[in-house]
Amino acid sequence: MDSEALKQKAAVQAVALIQSGMRVGLGSGSTSRHAILELGRRVREGELKGITGVATSVSSEHLALEQGLKVEPLDSRPLDIAIDGADEIDPQLNLIKGLGGALLREKMVEVQATQLVIIVDASKVVSRLGERVPLPIEIVPFAFERTLERLRQFGALELRLEGENPYITDNGNYIVHLTLRNNDVYALERSLKGTLGVIETGLFLSMASRAFIAHPDRVEERLKERSSRMYGEDK
Repeated sequence: MDSEALKQKAAVQAVALIQSGMRVGLGSGSTSRHAILELGRRVREGELKGITGVATSVSSEHLALEQGLKVEPLDSRPLDIAIDGADEIDPQLNLIKGLGGALLREKMVEVQATQLVIIVDASKVVSRLGERVPLPIEIVPFAFERTLERLRQFGALELRLEGENPYITDNGNYIVHLTLRNNDVYALERSLKGTLGVIETGLFLSMASRAFIAHPDRVEERLKERSSRMYGEDK
C-alpha cells in the first residue's frame, strides 16, 4: 500500500470519530485533504447530517465548499473535533505544524476543539521536536529584519520565500523557519511568544488528544494517555 493510500486510510479512521451535528475543524495540507474528502463523501451520501466545518486556511475552505460542506468562520463557540496533519509528532503528541504556512489559523481553530486528532505518516514521528524539520514562526512584515535579529538568539533562521519575495500567509504575514537547538519546547514557546514582532509559532503543545499514524503495513492509533492500538490492513 503506497503512502497516499495509507494516509487516506488513516483519514477515514479519523473521520469515523465525527458524529452528526458536530462542528468540525478542517485542517490544511495534503494529508488533511484526505479527511475533508472523506467527510464530504459521508455528508453527501447521508451518513452524516448537520455538519459544520470551520476551515484553517483559504485552500481548505475552498475544498470543503467544493465537497458540499457547510463552512462557517471561527467564532466563540467550541468545536467538537478538529482533524489535521503535522510536520512532526513526538511521543507525547506534541507537534510542529505550519510548514504549509497556515499555522496561525490552525492553532486558533484547533485550540477551541474538544479533541484534536492528527493524521500523519510514520516519517513524521520523532523522539524530540525539531529533529527533522525547522520550526515555522509567523511574524509581522513591518520591520521584519529587526524581528529576525531578535530571533537569532534562538538558532539559525531562514525567511520563507516564494520565488524571490517573502511568502505571504493568508493573514498577510511572513514565515520564518527556525532550526531548534532548545530541547525545552515549553520554555522556547514562551520566549518566542514574548519576542516583539512574533505573532505565533508552529509549536502545538499539549493540544492533540489522538493520532493516526500511517506505517507501510498498518495504521497505528496513538492516544494521549500513551496507550496505542494497531490496525492491520486486513482488519
